[in-house]
Amino acid sequence: MGSASSSYRVIYLDLDGRIQKVVFSRFCSPCDIKELFCTALGVPRNTNLSLLDSSGAMVSIDPTMPHNSERCVCVFPLFKRSPYRVVPMTGGQLADKEELFQNVLTQVAEQFSRAFKINELKTEVTNRLAMLEKRVELEGMKVVEIEKCRNDIKKLREEMASRNNSNFLEDNKKLTPRRDVPSYPKYHLSKETVEALRLPTFDAWQWEPNEMLSCLEHMYHDLGLVKDFNINPITLKRWLLCIHDNYKNNPFHNFRHCFCVTQMMYSMICLCSLQEKFTQVDILILMTAAVCHDLDHPGFNNTYQINARTELAVRYNDISPLENHHCAVAFQIFSQPDCNIFSNFDPEAFKQIRQGTITLILATDMARHGEILDSFKQKVDNFDYTDEEHVTCLKMVLIKCCDISNEVRPMEVAEPWVDCLLEEYFMQSDREKAEGLPVAPFMDREKVTKPTAQIGFIKFVLIPMFETVMKLFPQIEEAMVQPLRESRDRYEELKQIDDAMNEVQKKKSENLTMGGKKK
Repeated sequence: MGSASSSYRVIYLDLDGRIQKVVFSRFCSPCDIKELFCTALGVPRNTNLSLLDSSGAMVSIDPTMPHNSERCVCVFPLFKRSPYRVVPMTGGQLADKEELFQNVLTQVAEQFSRAFKINELKTEVTNRLAMLEKRVELEGMKVVEIEKCRNDIKKLREEMASRNNSNFLEDNKKLTPRRDVPSYPKYHLSKETVEALRLPTFDAWQWEPNEMLSCLEHMYHDLGLVKDFNINPITLKRWLLCIHDNYKNNPFHNFRHCFCVTQMMYSMICLCSLQEKFTQVDILILMTAAVCHDLDHPGFNNTYQINARTELAVRYNDISPLENHHCAVAFQIFSQPDCNIFSNFDPEAFKQIRQGTITLILATDMARHGEILDSFKQKVDNFDYTDEEHVTCLKMVLIKCCDISNEVRPMEVAEPWVDCLLEEYFMQSDREKAEGLPVAPFMDREKVTKPTAQIGFIKFVLIPMFETVMKLFPQIEEAMVQPLRESRDRYEELKQIDDAMNEVQKKKSENLTMGGKKK
């Protein structure tokens, strides 16, 4: 996993021979950074400062200022990186420049206000664009990924504007199998790709939907499922295409999420040598449940479905309405002969696969997390692979791990998923506010940040669950558990920085308030 270094800067100051380390967020304003430097120097916050490098040149005080070192270090023969010398400046030195700067700043502000009518922008549009801008600003994202984010948000807004949440599967054509197979090209996967697919570090952001379909197809062949169960390869293609068509274009619960969960399941099967412990039927159930686990997800969770009394909540009596719906859509697709990859199974075997798949998909309801994990903890110390109840419980925990495994992946892969999830959360909370429904604090754009959203989830949900699985499969510690611990530490560092910046802003506001009272 990466560090938080891309999100904050470290600068060293020379304060009359004393070296002072200053840490600030890359999103800080120059004014906030200057106030931090004033605090370090022990002078009033409104003191004007001049920052000089080792050659005596002035350094601009802003988030992009060149980083330096605690001690003098020669990077090239031509220059050195050493602590910046801080010199308080008198009012006379800056009077002319300050007046000129204020005039220019006022003119720019007026021009922007006239050109873009900032005060007339709707709050909803501003909030959504702010989320997109955060995603675009991620240093790890590539130009192609940024464009994908823009396109996804644009399509999402268009879809959400016209979507009637109570009318699911309104387009019956989605369940109609495609007969023009192969409808996506058969990609030749390189040796490097085949090997990468087996690892939790796989980067799904680099792949288009057709390429992901080919990767899924490869997994079924590589695990021997196509051969062992005599699955028609053309039927497998049709089924995967139909699966793709029945995932909505949500920010998070979309086909790419389906692929990531299935790829993580595939990597766990390989890493934990599950084919040596499970039957091939169990492997088939694990993979198929992962593929189908969020089919036709509307982008609004079970809490919303129940509180809003949607068609799904009424149909399933408020009991895991979404997960029951995912199962129903999955087996509607299997009911189409051209998409039934289980067509060669006898009725009893199909019944076993159907029940196993439904059990795993229903286990992904986070409302059942404590119940399922507690049951597994009671079995793990004396686990028996010949006990069907033990095996079923393990399979339920495995799909749960895969479903929420994004933070296992490298930072540059995992972090965009947090943005996607928050975008979906904020869309739900906006609707809940508009409809007068309860709003969960962790979904409220006015209360949640990335660090606060992730720290508790990683500490109290992800790490305990993966550490319990680690008792059975010690080999996942390095590949999965350690990255989770590093991710937790990184978000805690980011929260400390956010807290420090909030404290600076709070003191700044208090000073302004006190100054106003004195007047």
